[in-house]
Amino acid sequence: MNTSHPLSSARRLAAWSALGAAALVLTACGGSDGDGAPSFKAIELNIAHINDHHSQLEPIAAQELTLDGVATQVELGGFARQTAVFKALANTPNLIKLHAGDAITGTQYYTFFKGKADAQMMNTICFDAMTLGNHEFDDGDATLKGFLDALADPALGGACKTTALASNVVAQAGTALAPANGTAYVKPYLIKKVDGVDVGIVGLSPSAKITNSSRPLATTQFLDETTAAQKSIDELKAKGIRHIVLLSHLGYDADKVIAPKLSDVDVIIGGDSHSLLGDFKSVGVATSSGAYPTVVQNKDGGTVCIGQAWEYAKAYGLMNVKFDDRGSVSQCGGTAKLVIGDNFKRKDSAGAWQTLADADRQALVNKLATSAQVRVTTPDATATQTLASYSGQVAAQRAITIGSTSDALCLVRMPGETTNRSTGVAGCETANTLARGSDAAQVVAEAFLAASKRADFALQNAGGVRIAVPAGPMSMNTAYTILPFTNVLVEMNLTGAQLVAALEDATANHLDNAQSNGSHPYAAGVRWDLDMSKAKGQRFTNVQVRNKTTGAWAPIDLAKTYVLVTNDFIAAGQDGYTTLGTVYKTGAYVNTYLLYTQSFVDYVKAKGTIARPAAADYSHQKVISKAGVALP
Repeated sequence: MNTSHPLSSARRLAAWSALGAAALVLTACGGSDGDGAPSFKAIELNIAHINDHHSQLEPIAAQELTLDGVATQVELGGFARQTAVFKALANTPNLIKLHAGDAITGTQYYTFFKGKADAQMMNTICFDAMTLGNHEFDDGDATLKGFLDALADPALGGACKTTALASNVVAQAGTALAPANGTAYVKPYLIKKVDGVDVGIVGLSPSAKITNSSRPLATTQFLDETTAAQKSIDELKAKGIRHIVLLSHLGYDADKVIAPKLSDVDVIIGGDSHSLLGDFKSVGVATSSGAYPTVVQNKDGGTVCIGQAWEYAKAYGLMNVKFDDRGSVSQCGGTAKLVIGDNFKRKDSAGAWQTLADADRQALVNKLATSAQVRVTTPDATATQTLASYSGQVAAQRAITIGSTSDALCLVRMPGETTNRSTGVAGCETANTLARGSDAAQVVAEAFLAASKRADFALQNAGGVRIAVPAGPMSMNTAYTILPFTNVLVEMNLTGAQLVAALEDATANHLDNAQSNGSHPYAAGVRWDLDMSKAKGQRFTNVQVRNKTTGAWAPIDLAKTYVLVTNDFIAAGQDGYTTLGTVYKTGAYVNTYLLYTQSFVDYVKAKGTIARPAAADYSHQKVISKAGVALP
C-alpha cells in the first residue's frame, strides 16, 4: 500500500522554528530550500520487525492454511526460521531490525531459563532495538535485568548490543534496572545512522498495563505514554533529527489513537495486541485487524505508517518508508508475511492428512515464491543448533502425556473480538464470533473449581490463558503453555454483589479504561448474560450460581457470602479487578498454595479426556457486543 500526505511547508517551518535551533538543524541536515524550510537528504527506510514472540521458540506444527487454493497443513513460525528470514534480508538497503516487546514468558523455555534462551535466539538476529512489553516485567525488575544481561552477553551472541527502549519507564537509582554507579539498562531512545542520516527510535511501554498486570518494583515509574514519547521526540528534534520511529508496545488500537497526539512521529512499529495486519484471506486466515501498513496522520497532519506482525514468531513485517527532502513521509509500503516450512500435508480421498510427494512439494514451493502472504523458509542452521542446546533439557518433561481433548479448546479473550487467536486450529474457525467465548478459559476455570474443596465458583481472566488446544493428546507441555505463569490459587469470601462488581470491573477495564481485554472474565459455577453496549454497572444480568452438589442453577443472592477460587494475580486486584483487590488487601483470603498449572494438570489427569463444557455451563450465555449486535 502506498500513500502520501506531505506536511505543508508553512507548518513544517513553524514547527522547526519553534525549536529555536535553526542553525543547528541546518548544519546537521545540510541546508534549506527557497521558502526557508530546512531541507534533508531524501531517504528510504526498510524496517524488519516482529513482536510478542512470548518464548515461542519452536515452530507450531500442523497449522492449516489454504495454499494454492487447497487446505494444507504446514509448520508455522519457529524462531530459527525468523533468523533465516532476517539473514536473507541483510542486504536490504537501509535496514533497521526491531522487536516490539513481549519477548519472554509463555512457554517452558521461559519457565526453565528465565529469558536466557530467548536472549540467545534473539542474538542470532541481532536486533537494533527492542521495546519493553508488559510481560518483560512479569517476574519483576531483577528477572528482566537477567534477560537483558543475557541479551548483552558476548558468550550468548550479544556482541550486537540490542538496545532496550522505553521512554516512559524510569527505574529508581540503585535498583536492578538502574544500578548504582552503573549504566541504566533502559534507554528512552536510540539514534541510528542510516544512509548517512540519523534516525531516532523511541521506545514506549504500556504504563497502566504493566502496573496493573505485571510485577514491577514499586519504585519503578511508568509515565504517561503521550507525554514521555513527545519529550523524547522533542529531544531528538533538538539534536537535528527529523526521522522518528516509535517502537511501541501499546497495541494496534492505541497506536492509532496516540499518533494524532504526537508531533513529528513518522512510523509506529507496534506490539501487544497480537494484531495480524494485511489481507490473508487467500491463505485461509480471514481475521485481520487492519491494513499493512495502516496509515494515519500525526498531530501536524503528516503521514504515519503503522505496522505490527501478529505473534509467537509466526510472521514478520517489512515496512518500507520513503522520506522526501523536507523530512516528511512521502510513501508507506511493505508487507507482513507468515513464515512457513516446506513440508506440506493435504488430505487424501479418505480424509487423512498425507505428506506431499517431493515433486508436488517442490511445485508448491515454486508457486509460493511470489506469494504476498507467506514465505517458505528453511530454519537457520546456527539458530537451530543454539535452540537444541536448550530443547534437550525440557523435552523429557514436555513429552509426558497427561490426557486428551475430544474437542478443540478454542482461545478467545472477548467474545466478538476481531482477532481469531485460534487461527489454524481445526474447529475454531469462527470461535471469536461466538457468544460463548473461550473454551480454553472456561475449562481452566472448571479445573480451578475442582481443585478447591470450599469454592462455590471459580474465576479466570482471559489473558492468563495463552493458547488454543487442538483435539487429541494433551501433554505436560500443553498445560504449561496454556498456563505459563507462577500463580497459585486463592480462596476469597465474597458477597454476590461483590462478585457482580468484580465482573463489571473486569469488563470496564477494557471497554471503558482502554486497557487489555485480557482482563475479560470467565468463570465456572457462575453464568450470566452480558451486554457490552451498556454502561458499567448495567452489563451483567441474569447472573446465576450452580449448586456444587445438585448441579442446579439459581439466581445469585447479592447479599449471600460465597467462596470464590481464583489465581492470586487477579485476587490481588491486578488486571482491573478492583473489587477483588479491595477484599484481598483486608487479608480476607486463604492462600491454598496450589500451583495453578499443576491444578490444571491434576484436573486433566483425573478426567482423562476433556470435552468442551455443556452449553449451559459456559459463563457467557447471551452476549451483545459493544456495537449492540447479539452474538450467536
